[in-house]
Amino acid sequence: MPQQKDIVKIAIQMPGAYPQLIQLDQKKPLSAVIKEVCDGWNLPGPENHALQYADVVQTYITESNRLDIKNGCILRLTKAPGRCAEDLFKGIQNLDSGVRCDSLKELAGVSTDVTFAQEFISRDGHLLLVKIVEDSNDNVIMTHTLLSFMELMDHGIVSWENLSSVFIKKIASFVNTKSTDASIQQVSLDILESMVLSSQSLFLQVKQEVTMERLIAHIQVTNQQIQTKAMALLMALLQTSGVYERQVLLVYFLQNILHCSSSVQDEMAHYLYVLQSVTLNHLEPRMKTPLDCYSQEQRDILHGLRQAAFETESENSLSNERRRSLCAKEFKKLGFSNNSNPGQDLLRAPPGLLALDTMSYFAMRYPDAYSRFVLENSSREDKHECPFARSSIELTLILCEILRIGEPPSETGSDYHPIFFSQDRLLEELFCVCIQLLNKTWKEMRATQEDFDKVMQVVREQITRTLSSKPTSLEFFKSKVNALNYSEILKLRQTERLHQEETLAPPVLELKERLKPELLELIRQQRLNRLCQGTMFRKITQRRRQDKLWYCRLSPNHKMLHYGDVEEDTDNPPIETLQMKIPVADIKGLLTGKDCPHMKENKGKQNKEVLDMAFSITYDVEESSLDFIAPSRTDFCLWTDGLNVLLGREMSSESMRSELEILLSMEIKLRLLDLENVPIPDSAPVVPKPPSNFNFCYDFSHNEQ
Repeated sequence: MPQQKDIVKIAIQMPGAYPQLIQLDQKKPLSAVIKEVCDGWNLPGPENHALQYADVVQTYITESNRLDIKNGCILRLTKAPGRCAEDLFKGIQNLDSGVRCDSLKELAGVSTDVTFAQEFISRDGHLLLVKIVEDSNDNVIMTHTLLSFMELMDHGIVSWENLSSVFIKKIASFVNTKSTDASIQQVSLDILESMVLSSQSLFLQVKQEVTMERLIAHIQVTNQQIQTKAMALLMALLQTSGVYERQVLLVYFLQNILHCSSSVQDEMAHYLYVLQSVTLNHLEPRMKTPLDCYSQEQRDILHGLRQAAFETESENSLSNERRRSLCAKEFKKLGFSNNSNPGQDLLRAPPGLLALDTMSYFAMRYPDAYSRFVLENSSREDKHECPFARSSIELTLILCEILRIGEPPSETGSDYHPIFFSQDRLLEELFCVCIQLLNKTWKEMRATQEDFDKVMQVVREQITRTLSSKPTSLEFFKSKVNALNYSEILKLRQTERLHQEETLAPPVLELKERLKPELLELIRQQRLNRLCQGTMFRKITQRRRQDKLWYCRLSPNHKMLHYGDVEEDTDNPPIETLQMKIPVADIKGLLTGKDCPHMKENKGKQNKEVLDMAFSITYDVEESSLDFIAPSRTDFCLWTDGLNVLLGREMSSESMRSELEILLSMEIKLRLLDLENVPIPDSAPVVPKPPSNFNFCYDFSHNEQ
């Protein structure tokens, strides 16, 4: 007698027949279940049939995934994957072009299933598709063939290594030719990206065949899908290239790409962010390499900085002792702590040699500004001079942290700086602007050596606030950051402090506590309403692709979570189209971050940004989970709060705390409007004791004298 937990109640459909409602015993072999279903419809040959989900995905049911079947699922009886693969294998070789085209179209749809893909590839079906690509010139047939090939290869069953050069040239020609059909170009770009990421040899062939001019042209088109796929291919080329090749590609790209506009789509914004990260991370080796005190080249650069700042007498005529004394004096004026051996100041890594690079760039690119900075501070009192070298080292480190140099690109990040695409050497140019800003801020603050850290904090804030406004050019950045002087920073800090701080009088705190339950209930309702609206999530596969989408939403009665795969252009799909569902009553727990099953599976491969967006719900048995990666931190907070409300738990996100504080602040301000400029006492006034009697009536019997 099977246990109740092993029984799943499902429906099975077949065209032209009444559906069967069965109780599926998960302990019974799948072949026996299929035989019983076939017997119910008097169908011969149960070995030629299989079960499939009846939703849009239509995944085959196998022994390995049968435990995913839940109560209420609708399945359908269809051809077994082996039989289907054999029929399509024959169909795509049919002499009738109509039959061949229909077979390829069907193949493109069913190839998304890994069980079918294994059967088709075992018949060398993928090699047959390669042959069709090499020989065919029909656009419709080519589109379906390429789609089928891409879906089959995406499962990782066979290697990309064995592709012929004829096939690679043909795919590259689709990208290089202007007149190629857009759908063919799109999937061709997808195939080339996978080739580049799969092996070094294929990368070299693709780099040789695809012209950079056409790739740049694809990035500049109005077709968002082609633009995004072209950007993905460029990212793959950049990430696989050597350092020199990468720099050549980047220079060419930056010289030809259109300036980024505010209408960039989310996926394109992600690729631009990746491009920025990959480019800036070329500076990581210099950032992590300390100065070599025995390197003659690096010592020459240091002495070049000194000589560029001071016009000294010819050093050749000086004695060694006099020369050393003069050098030490001038290095001290430059702001080095160890003036006898300035290389010691650059042993700190980060910023390492990058600090030397930025100082040298400033001295060579803007010699007048460099000399003015050094000489101006040399003439000040010792305690008021702004040390150039020390400031440059610290400023370089701040810029590295703000630009996240050395951090690998996040799989979901999209925060890029438009100014990056207007400069070939962003870090160095920003340094040249910011070192002069630092000198200006130093004077505005009337700083001394003891105030060095305070000045650097203000400069960091000036840079961060300006970059957050997304300047599109260096001139725009320069004008905005210089307008944000020290007095403006103080005003902004004061304004933010007034917004953040509330009156801390005990009566106000008591009022806040009384208002909290009502406002928390308001936030709970908002979270549940947001879950009812639903959110689109991206699936991140092992190849770090984000083009698969699924949608999840809560039913209006808050009793069921509905979810399912959707297309990218789908906007707020109806709840009826989301075939998969989980009863809220079956949800056992909520996991976040590294505790999530999908984060444990990829342990060591996920960075902190992805971990911060990950959450899972466990249901039924402990092993079952629905895994999410939120598109943003805001969505993460909304969903985790909403799920906690459904589970009867307290909301705990930073978003909830922030919103509660905002609502409390607004409510308190509204209630205290009439008390403006009226001091609120810390304690309530003392109530006087009652009088000895209450005879307050006036006695009119007494005559006035």
